[in-house]
Amino acid sequence: MTDEETRDTVAYGRAARELALRRSEFDLAVHLGHVRTVPGPAGGRPRVPGQEIARLRAEPGFPDGLRDRVGTVGTARAAELAGIAADRFTRLARTGHFTPVAYHLNRYRAVVWLYLAREVEAAATCHQALLTGRTPADLLRRLRAGEDDRPRTWRARRRRMLLAQAGDAWEEAAVIASFLDPLQVAEIVPDGSERVRLDRLRPAPPYGHPVSPAGRAVADRLLVAGDPAERAELRTALAKALRTARSRWPAPGPADGLTTGGRTGFPAVCAPPPGPGAPSASPVVHHPPSDRASDVSPAEARPPAPAATARRRTPGRRGAPPAGAATGDARAAELVAAGPGPTAEETVRAAIARRSHRRAGQRAAAGTRLPAPPGADAGPGHRTPAGPATAGREGGRRPDRSRAGLLARLGLRRPRVG
Repeated sequence: MTDEETRDTVAYGRAARELALRRSEFDLAVHLGHVRTVPGPAGGRPRVPGQEIARLRAEPGFPDGLRDRVGTVGTARAAELAGIAADRFTRLARTGHFTPVAYHLNRYRAVVWLYLAREVEAAATCHQALLTGRTPADLLRRLRAGEDDRPRTWRARRRRMLLAQAGDAWEEAAVIASFLDPLQVAEIVPDGSERVRLDRLRPAPPYGHPVSPAGRAVADRLLVAGDPAERAELRTALAKALRTARSRWPAPGPADGLTTGGRTGFPAVCAPPPGPGAPSASPVVHHPPSDRASDVSPAEARPPAPAATARRRTPGRRGAPPAGAATGDARAAELVAAGPGPTAEETVRAAIARRSHRRAGQRAAAGTRLPAPPGADAGPGHRTPAGPATAGREGGRRPDRSRAGLLARLGLRRPRVG
């Protein structure tokens, strides 16, 4: 689409305002074929031509006529239009006699199905025998088994609407693949470049799709086929659509510059070819991380080359290694010769021992007399003042405690002696 053609079109939001429709009603009008659209520039979102808006606004009864064609009702209002109770309408909808056209989630994240008002009235006329009397035995058996065809019939309807708007065979295949689980798509489409193309052409979710994680999880389940028979039908349709698409427009493969780079669904970044005389790129070998010094080879322990260092280190500057420190291969050899390092348990024990020695030294220094300055009287003021932690102690040590203590009685701590 050229720039001049783009200027004659409008986005969905503006088109909905000019047609006096809510955004959800406009989206439904597009899917039902009441509003014609054209592809967006550079593969963007579709747009609405200005001539189409002028045509719809010139229709008699605008905007009520267009709004009636896309008017939706819930279960209660649909039951009133059909002239039956809401429970009976729900049972008939679960067995596939009334097909929903849209849905939304309430505040409890329960699915609320919407139906076209015109279709409800027409379907009620066709199923007059089911509106009164006893429910047939086969329908009761399906209901007691927990069968609910509303998600399946809604997906089938949405698939037909999206296929009617597809521009080529690859878009048709992308529409069908959007209703299958990614693992099933990978089984049918083993080529990664084809999966990338299908994912790029995947249709957007319905307008009003939840954005919260909890709501999106519920709505996403409605977009994927869950019944085995439905999955088998979609797999067959996808395989057929792919055969048609490959025969007409082959997907770009590795030779065309679109590869998956070993990852499903993500194209690899293609680097430009090296120029003449450039060194060939060597393969990058990834080694698993190790926490032992004996697992580090000399090549891995070697520091970066001086040319790659941002600042030259000189002796005496902060951050420079000591003069006698071993660097490079010598340091790596020392690490290898040292053997396996201490275990975690040994490290903890050594830390506890160092802490005990440090505390013992602090307790011993708490009761020592500091030397008096020359010419001053060595009075008690030169003794280290005893803080709250040393009050009541003799010589900075805890007084002897009897075995009547709580910890001693419980056997959790041996009484301190001396």
